[in-house]
Amino acid sequence: MVSKVITYGIIGVVAVGTIGFGVSHVAGNKTEKVVTVGIVGTADNDLWKIAADTAKEKYNITLKTKQFTDYNQPNIALKNGSIDLNAYQNQVFLTNWNKANGHALKLIGRTVFTPLRFYDKNASKVSEVKDGQTIAVPNDATNEGRALQLLQSAGLIKIKAGVDLPTLKDIVENKKHLVIKEVAADQTPAAYKSAGAAVINTNFAKDAKIDLQSAIYVEPVTSTSNKWYIQFAATNKNVNKKLYKEVVKSFQTAKAEKWLEKTWGDAEQPAWTLK
Repeated sequence: MVSKVITYGIIGVVAVGTIGFGVSHVAGNKTEKVVTVGIVGTADNDLWKIAADTAKEKYNITLKTKQFTDYNQPNIALKNGSIDLNAYQNQVFLTNWNKANGHALKLIGRTVFTPLRFYDKNASKVSEVKDGQTIAVPNDATNEGRALQLLQSAGLIKIKAGVDLPTLKDIVENKKHLVIKEVAADQTPAAYKSAGAAVINTNFAKDAKIDLQSAIYVEPVTSTSNKWYIQFAATNKNVNKKLYKEVVKSFQTAKAEKWLEKTWGDAEQPAWTLK
């Protein structure tokens, strides 16, 4: 499910570094280029440091990040020019957002793939999920649909056929009488602690220090999983901007790939290497 910047007082935004707006200025005999990327969560800060080091060394780009705590604001910030790029969303999320916002943004390069995970404190496997169990799921359209599809693939519910982004009204079978509770994606870890079960995006699970290996079911990887790859996004006018392509290349490195493998294993994979 995967991060950008905003500076005009939106609640829940934490600033890291200073905003860049893709500005270039002369420092000594070199032109310093500053690019600010919006991200969600803090768990991959070290990964962004690797990208920033590469950007500086190879392209003389000062790469900065701005952190958001939810999925609702980074695209607004990008569209309004408060940040240069963002890197937190997948193709399905952006397609859905663009429909309501004038198709203002486009994806320009892959970052990571993070399968959703289902956690249940009272079960060690799906067959042990209790009748009537409350399960928290993200409430934004893309992640809720994805979470419900995960619960269906786990055999816990059935969804109406042919629905790409299902909602609760599309559940046609719920034999265990599960109570599915919609909450903001960043609140799923807290809801998990109170409700006992939740589908949680990996970045928020990591931020909440939830053991990823404690999940009792993991979203399966299929031939269509590429629609869930987290990618960089830019405004339409900047899709082919060389500076931003260099930022993407700074992220997609062997060093970053090794860090991901060592730190997260299959929980967060380098999407640019996946076919």
